[in-house]
Amino acid sequence: MKAGIHPKYTEIDVRCACGATWKSFSTKDELHLDICNNCHPFYTGRQKLIDTEGRVERFTKRFGVQTTESRKAQTAANKAAKAPKKKAGATA
Repeated sequence: MKAGIHPKYTEIDVRCACGATWKSFSTKDELHLDICNNCHPFYTGRQKLIDTEGRVERFTKRFGVQTTESRKAQTAANKAAKAPKKKAGATA
């Protein structure tokens, strides 16, 4: 690394519009954010799903609420149905 060409990397206070502050490191003197993890709707759980054409309802009506257990059970049932059945009295 060449000496004297890199900016200073110092500890700063980061401030969000919601009032949250925390310490971080940056090459800038100060950092002001519009939104952070304390006020973002995705992280706070206040996110609203806008569905103008009923797509979500159609999907849940068609496929229902699926869990991992129900998908595993359905896969096992499909495999059992596709498995070849052995004929009685047949020898190899």
